[in-house]
Amino acid sequence: MCSHHPTCPPVTDGFANPLTARVVADHPEQGWSLLCNGVVRFDDGGALLPEGTSIPAVETSGSVPADHTAHAVAVAA
Repeated sequence: MCSHHPTCPPVTDGFANPLTARVVADHPEQGWSLLCNGVVRFDDGGALLPEGTSIPAVETSGSVPADHTAHAVAVAA
């Protein structure tokens, strides 16, 4: 039960975006936040809904695919 005013959008509401609920636990070092409505929102734009359904991550142009690791090379000065 949300105690925020205005109340956070429920996951089951087909009209509101459930990812706009307020953050109740933030873990930026791990890349995720727990929202008031029980959704786990990830820094890449993806989410895990309380019933186990997932929302895929948002792809941006020029991003590195998830299965590839970008390596930075330090240049000695």
